[in-house]
Amino acid sequence: MEKAPIIALKDIAVAFDGEPVLQDFNLSIRDGEFVTLLGPSGCGKTTTLRLIGGFVKPDRGDIFFNGRRINDVLPYRREVNTIFQKYALFPHLNVYDNVAFGMRVHKRPEKEIRTAVRSMLELVNLRGFEHRSVERLSGGQQQRVAIARALVNHPKVLLLDEPLGALDMKLRKDMQVELKKIQQQTGITFLFVTHDQEEALSMSDTVVVMDAGRIQQIGTPQDIYNEPKNAFVADFIGESNILDGVMMEDYLVGFAGCRFHCVDKGFAPMEQVDVVIRPEDIDVVAPDKSPLHGVVTNVTFKGMHNEIIVDVGGFKWMIQSIHYTGVGEHIGLEIEPDDIHIMHKSSYSGSFGDYSTFSDEMQEDILTSEEAEAEEKAGGKEEAQP
Repeated sequence: MEKAPIIALKDIAVAFDGEPVLQDFNLSIRDGEFVTLLGPSGCGKTTTLRLIGGFVKPDRGDIFFNGRRINDVLPYRREVNTIFQKYALFPHLNVYDNVAFGMRVHKRPEKEIRTAVRSMLELVNLRGFEHRSVERLSGGQQQRVAIARALVNHPKVLLLDEPLGALDMKLRKDMQVELKKIQQQTGITFLFVTHDQEEALSMSDTVVVMDAGRIQQIGTPQDIYNEPKNAFVADFIGESNILDGVMMEDYLVGFAGCRFHCVDKGFAPMEQVDVVIRPEDIDVVAPDKSPLHGVVTNVTFKGMHNEIIVDVGGFKWMIQSIHYTGVGEHIGLEIEPDDIHIMHKSSYSGSFGDYSTFSDEMQEDILTSEEAEAEEKAGGKEEAQP
């Protein structure tokens, strides 16, 4: 028999000043999971965290903790702790006293506090920093103190609201590894909030993709990336070419004026669908080797690969390839059946996936920059005139 979830949000609705923030929201989190809420700013991620922490009350629906309804339980009586982007460390206390603070509030014996604090500092690789002022620590070290302080009271659930947002890229990546390792070592349920797709995919057991106060998809990182439910998820998680298509029959789809074998089935005959093809799954071939071919309009070097924009019959495709292709070159696009993913149409259909916007925005930026430079020069000439 499957174990009951440690946290369950059922039929939740929240509005601020009459504006819906969460709508028809249902989420279950298993004990010991690393779950990430992922979505753009304003989608309701932090509100979900604050609901579980007890800082926001739902207008409708119920919150359960280990099967017990906790809507009216005060925040300090919930078996959760929260780490925010601003770590809220006490600047007048050293590392040891910051970590010990919560245990002292609960009037734990000093011997127990000493053992627990040392254990936590060992866990977060800060052994020997006990007497260091927190103001003399780096951003990553301060975050580790915040983690140790949150974990020392052994919460059942740790809520993390974009805790890596203030760190530089290298330190952020290092801390992603550290956080995942700490979660695995402690076995505590982590609920992590981010808008960084790579962060969510690399750290999580389960990813919850959100938009406009609703859950768009829940799944493993692999499921979310390889089997997106709609155009929003496909576009938000990495780059995607998303095209209008028609399912001719099982395993056969038509798009871009051609027919392709695919691995999808179960759609209605001639059903209108969205077709997703990831840029890294497209091979560049000679134009006569593929029914799909077009002209390269832009190439950007990205270090590990080149990002190539190709105009195929007026639709701009993105390809990620280790091979260089020049602007203006005519190329073919080769796609294997298992690189084609078919989705039902949704309210997001037609909103994503054509990189015309990508190219147009770049061109507009160039033109705007040129216009500004021309105006500045013209202004200088006018000022120089007697």
